[in-house]
Formats: sequence, structure tokens, C-alpha cells
Amino acid sequence: MIKVENLVKKYAGVNAVKGISFDVDKGEIVGFLGPNGAGKSTTMRVLSCYLPPTSGQISVAGFDVVSESLKVRQKIGYLPESVPLYTDMRVNEYLRYRAALKGVPSRKIRGAVEEAMKLTDISDVQKRIVGQLSKGFRQRVGLADAILHEPELLILDEPTIGLDPNQIRHVRSLIANLSKKHTILLSTHILSEVEMLCTRVIILNKGKIEASDTPANLQKNLLGGSLINIILKGPVDEIKKTLISLENVREVEVKINNELVEVSLWTGKNVDIREKIFDMVVEKKWKLLELNMPKRSLEEVFVQVTHHEE
Repeated sequence: MIKVENLVKKYAGVNAVKGISFDVDKGEIVGFLGPNGAGKSTTMRVLSCYLPPTSGQISVAGFDVVSESLKVRQKIGYLPESVPLYTDMRVNEYLRYRAALKGVPSRKIRGAVEEAMKLTDISDVQKRIVGQLSKGFRQRVGLADAILHEPELLILDEPTIGLDPNQIRHVRSLIANLSKKHTILLSTHILSEVEMLCTRVIILNKGKIEASDTPANLQKNLLGGSLINIILKGPVDEIKKTLISLENVREVEVKINNELVEVSLWTGKNVDIREKIFDMVVEKKWKLLELNMPKRSLEEVFVQVTHHEE
């Protein structure tokens, strides 16, 4: 669906995107992550034909974004970070106008508008003035606009920015529903959204791709090792000395909380020694209250990959 080879985008004195390459297959939901200024929005604007590339080969649905930009635009629904709407029009009027601009045949405009409003759950406000809607509803109007012409690809740049938690949940649900019919490229700073929605993640930093994989594989392969949390009762010094002596243990951190010994233990990658720890506690006749291996978050991966941005 998307093929990017050595994309470079330079502004006056600024190299915003530095020769990145990636593919997005049909039916994927790909999360596009990175700190501010990483080049995410610039790349999305190039893909949606809002900006020309300085160099590189970029195609969408088999069409070149430079020489066949009109055909590319027919395949794309684009929701920019700040949704541009005509605030003095009614919702249904605005969507009919936008459908006509996008080349939807006049006989199909009514049905296309009704379907888009149904999918984005804005039918109840279709006769209201756009400028009188809440930000959450305006965001949904922007989404409805993006899908009017039934594009194969949706490019969504920060679709939940500035929304309250309930609105975020609603828009997230809409995106999950839209993914049944559309390939989606999603840029967001809300990493929980990426973990819940995306089949793959691309992390940009300073105009370059630092990592690209499924959320699970990024968490598995990029983090330094497995973390095990233990809470028990017993002699502190002996506990620490015994745990650090176990095979594959890299680091042990111990805290005292009243009579409890709280241990954070790091092992090598993909190593689970909880059974050995349990057997050791039984042998030593210590009292075990908790033993778990918490899931590492995508946020940890993001910070590790982009930490040199700070």
C-alpha cells in the first residue's frame, strides 16, 4: 500500500527527513511514533501530497506521489493534526460539499455522507453548525471527511490530540472500526493507543527510523532484559547475596519496607527464573508474598530508542 525508499525532505537550512525507507502492507495499522520534530508530520504530508519530497521514491497504492499525485489523493483519506473545517456550515452541508470536491458522483453523495456520519457516529449532530460543536465532535467530522470517498489508506496525524478521556476512547473505537476496511497510518503521542490498535510500530528520531517491528517484538527485543519483582520476609543481606548469585541475574535492587524485603531483579533477555527463585525461597524457608514478571511497556521502548533526544 505504501512504499517509501530513501525519502529526504529538506527545508531552508533544515534536513527534516534523512533518507528513510519503509513499507506498509494492505490491511495493516501502523503506528508512527517519535518525539516532536522527529519528522513524522513531514513524512505524512509528503505521503498525502501536501509537500513534495526533496528526493526519494514514494508510492501509494502503486502510484507515485510526485508524477501521479491526483491518483494518490484519490486513494488517501488524510486527517491532519489541526483539522481544517468550514465552521459556518452545517455538518451535513460541509460533508456534501467535501464529497463533491473529492469527486464522489452526485448520485452517490447522499449515501456516502450518510455512511460516513454513521461510521463516525455524528448523525445526531448533522444539522448543527460545525463551529458550535465540541472539539471531539469536530474531530469526528474530520474523520468523516477523510473517509467520504472510501479511500484505501487513512493517514491520521494525532487524531486524539486535545480530547478528554471519554472523547479519546470514542475516537479510538472509531479507528478500530475503520481498520476493518482501511489500511491506517497513525501518528500519536499516546502510546497506549498504539499498543491497543497497531499491528506494527515505526519509531522516528531526528529524521531517521530507529526501530520498526510489532509492539510485542519491540518490547521483547529492545529492552535490556526481563524484570522480576519479589516481596518476601527474610534476612536482607542473605537475600541479596543469594539472588545475585543465580545464573542469568544481571542486577538486584533491594528496598526495605517495614518487615518486608522488596526486590527488583533484572535478568538477561527472554530469561524467566521465577521457578528457580521460588525453589530457593522454599529451601531457605523465607516467606514469599509476591513473585511476578511485569509486562514492559512501549513507553520504555520509546524512551530507550529516543533518549538521546533529551
